[in-house]
Amino acid sequence: MVELEVQIPTAFDPFADAKDSDAPGAKGYVHIRIQQRNGKKCLTTVQGLKETFSYDKILKDIKKRFCCNGNVVQDKALGKIVQLQGDQRKNVSQFLVQAGIVQKDQIKIHGF
Repeated sequence: MVELEVQIPTAFDPFADAKDSDAPGAKGYVHIRIQQRNGKKCLTTVQGLKETFSYDKILKDIKKRFCCNGNVVQDKALGKIVQLQGDQRKNVSQFLVQAGIVQKDQIKIHGF
């Protein structure tokens, strides 16, 4: 009988490369990712901001400026993650640089 090697597809983990680091915000990078929800809906996540910043104030400014909803999620391994409705990757990266929160070379944009 012939043995077949079958691979079972697994779900894509957008935070897989962040799990390799030992602390949130390690190496000084801020990761901006997009996650597909259902249909056309998507979610933008921002991970790796320093803990010294007020996440609620940053979120409030982003929500007001880009007319989107969002929240801050506490993850056990990754720390605080900002989630925003829609594809806000470019908007958020420009906002973080203009506000002086991070430098342009510290931002990594992931997705499509």
